[in-house]
Order: sequence, then structure tokens, then C-alpha cells
Amino acid sequence: MKLKTILPAILFLSALTVPVQAQVGEQRYNFTVGINGGVNLNSVSFSPSVQQKNLMAPVGGITLRYVSERFFRMICGVQLEVNYSQHGWDEFYEDYPDLQYTRKMNYVELPFLAHLAFGKEGRGLQFFLNAGPQIGFFLNESYTQSGPWENYPNLTTEQHDMDVENKFDYGITAGLGVELRTKVGHFQVEGRYYYGLSDFYHSTKKDYFARAAHGVIGIKMAYLFDITK
Repeated sequence: MKLKTILPAILFLSALTVPVQAQVGEQRYNFTVGINGGVNLNSVSFSPSVQQKNLMAPVGGITLRYVSERFFRMICGVQLEVNYSQHGWDEFYEDYPDLQYTRKMNYVELPFLAHLAFGKEGRGLQFFLNAGPQIGFFLNESYTQSGPWENYPNLTTEQHDMDVENKFDYGITAGLGVELRTKVGHFQVEGRYYYGLSDFYHSTKKDYFARAAHGVIGIKMAYLFDITK
């Protein structure tokens, strides 16, 4: 990705994670912590392209959220997560069902999110939007492979023998969800999408791939409880 494309997106989403102090709102000091978990539906944006289907893999970690104000009907805050997340891809060729290749890549990820919610502050339902930048640190990887790949030289297979070259991952993420607030804690369900801006393989003109970046659809549940109100 070109720098002039990356920087505006990161700066805009980073700005979202800072509560708007210039506006006059009702102040809040609500600090909430909890755990989250779910599944990722992973794919990789390759150029040249590689045929694949979504790879289902786990994600989970801790959530910290601070709500700073209510502005009219909108509840404003920030959210930080520290997650273990598995990415990768699963190659699929409808015309060659005997071929199989799956790569699983493990990361520690930190989403820095603006949290905007509408609904009940006490017991009841809230609907929320989370959006912001995300960074990740590569841990390790594994793969499984089977089939006579040597019989199909027309397929793109360079990625099979390439290790991760860029271990720092970054991109933008956004999600929509619903939160049930009860006297014993808050229960969330959220759908989220992550768009990788970085390539995990080198992607200069002399390299084989011009792009190799993660794309993730996530479905998560979380349990949170208040530390301060």
C-alpha cells in the first residue's frame, strides 16, 4: 500500500479513538474490564491471486473499556483489547479436489478502538460501534499440505515455501454489536471486520507478490464487568 493511502486512514481512525473534549457532554468515569472470545473467518489478499476459502480459527483475549461522556444520546469512550488471534488461508480449487494447503499464522493483536454506543446505561440493551487502528505481532506458523501439486504447474504455489517476512502487522478494524447490561455484568455479541494494510511478505517490484495482507471477518462474544461507574 502506498504511504499516501495508509496515512490518512490511520490518522482518521486514530482521531476517532480520542474522546471529543471540545463538545459539552455529561461526563462519565466508567471503567470496564472483561474477557472476549470467538472465531475468525480468514483469507489473504494475494497479488497474484490464490484461490481459497475462508479459514476458521480462534480469537480471544482481554478487553478494557473507558466511557468518558454521554453526548446527547451517544455514549462515547475508548476500548483496548489484547488478543491472541489466528490468521492464515485455506487454498481451495474446485477443479482439483485432491489438492490441499492450509497455513495457520498466530498473532498477538492490539486493537485501539473508539467505542460509540446507544441505549440504556443501566440495565437493558445497548447497540454499539467499535472502530480504529489495530496492530499485531507475529508469533509462529504451521501448515498442512497434501496432493500432487507438481502435476499442476499452472497454479500459484510460491507461497507454500515462503516464511513470514514482515512480523509486524497493522490495519484498520470496525465492528457492530449489541450489549445486554445486567446486574451481574455485561454480555456482548459483535461482528467485526479487519482490513490489513501491511504485507507479511516483501512486496517490492522485485518480489513475487505485490500484496499479501490479511482480511478477517470476526464473530466475538464478551463478558464485561464494571470497575468504576
